[in-house]
Amino acid sequence: MSSPANHVLRPPSQAVPEVGDAGPAGETLRRPGPVGVQRRPPGRGSVVSAALLVSCSAEGFARARAFTRETLSCWSLDHRSDDATLVITELAANAVAHAVLRPAAGGAAEVWLGLSFDPTHLLVTVSDPGDEPPAYTPGDVTALREHGRGLYIVDALAQEWGWTSRPPAGKTVWAKLSTTPPP
Repeated sequence: MSSPANHVLRPPSQAVPEVGDAGPAGETLRRPGPVGVQRRPPGRGSVVSAALLVSCSAEGFARARAFTRETLSCWSLDHRSDDATLVITELAANAVAHAVLRPAAGGAAEVWLGLSFDPTHLLVTVSDPGDEPPAYTPGDVTALREHGRGLYIVDALAQEWGWTSRPPAGKTVWAKLSTTPPP
């Protein structure tokens, strides 16, 4: 069920932290790897995070899905893996389709994926260089549309979602999922 608080622009003071920045609990967000993903769930009140720089290609999307599943498995959140993988795939696909600047010859466009876990929520983020907000129009679902359904999927799976700008350029689109196992 979607939340009425979904489409709120967060002020820059509440921006989702980037890799290398201090997170909400003062930890430093790192690139994935042996030190980038914490292997055990956090204790009460703590936050663990993982991030991945993904090239905008079929291999990059496969890597993003594998990274999401492996990270959630390390955090004992396998029960959220399908939903989180679908959400991160939809957000990354939107970033590639609508926000990623086309690279110069020989370069690859890239987006940052982020996962943050506290005891009650999983925060999924995708950061891209585009400044335009995500295009979501509630009530504009046409059964035969080939494109444009990604944010409806995110809205259905997330407790809430939204976006925040990343000055001087870019944005982060985020979705919050519950960590509570299904009944």
